[in-house]
Amino acid sequence: MPELPEVEVVRRGLADHVLDRTIERVTVAHPRAVRRHVEGAADFSARLAGRVISAARRRGKYLWLDLDGGTEGEDAVLAHLGMSGQMLVADADRPDETHLRVRTRFADGGPELRFVDQRTFGGLSVHPLVPAAGGGLLPAPVAHIARDPMDPAFDLDAAVAGIRRRRTALKRALLDQTVVSGIGNIYADEALWRARLHGARPTDRLTRAQARAALEAATEVMAEALAAGGTSFDALYVNVNGASGYFDRSLAVYGQADRPCPRCGTPIRRDPFMNRSSFTCPRCQPRPRNAHP
Repeated sequence: MPELPEVEVVRRGLADHVLDRTIERVTVAHPRAVRRHVEGAADFSARLAGRVISAARRRGKYLWLDLDGGTEGEDAVLAHLGMSGQMLVADADRPDETHLRVRTRFADGGPELRFVDQRTFGGLSVHPLVPAAGGGLLPAPVAHIARDPMDPAFDLDAAVAGIRRRRTALKRALLDQTVVSGIGNIYADEALWRARLHGARPTDRLTRAQARAALEAATEVMAEALAAGGTSFDALYVNVNGASGYFDRSLAVYGQADRPCPRCGTPIRRDPFMNRSSFTCPRCQPRPRNAHP
């Protein structure tokens, strides 16, 4: 699943290409792409016609487009990229992509916005903007999402306290989007390796310094990934121009099972984790005796 750097790459591309443009017409080619818009495809298209995209925003891994000013109660288009969703900017005469799901044409006749999704796990929907728990306005379905470490208003001390209040494993806390958003499986493993902490370490026994180190490492690794255009393991994670990121070349532990740790040379270990995998260095990140399962 795309994490904060990959979503931010897309957000920046949208900000460059679709802001202050009036939507002329939206065509839904596959109803599954708007299944989260409970009023249906026809209502989705009708709600967007004539609207102006006023901002491209993100919190954590969630991306949305403000409409007509982005004030409280106003609509926004929430984009869920899922496993393979792409927001592509394309000239109108470019051939349609095989998995084109939603096409947005603009009144200025310029490049259109296409939502392409091979696996159809993602989708678009329209929701009102409401006050969020962590401040600001968010689309209603994601109003519970906490701020992320790259947000200027992110409160590191509050996030450290939130992690230490949990009675769970450190990696699970890092993935909890109500505590701190934007960190997914890839960057959690990379951050924990940098902080020399095992993801099974109990959060209620962490020192403030350890929790802070994990969050600072996550911020650092996500900033580096963003500079590299994100992490793309295949052709599905791309920016609005269809280009892949290349941070996968810099990964220290994630996906590196049995390869030497870049720091000490010990073979990287892979363990099952929440229907996924965790990757650690057994020497740099010893599993604590009082570990959570």
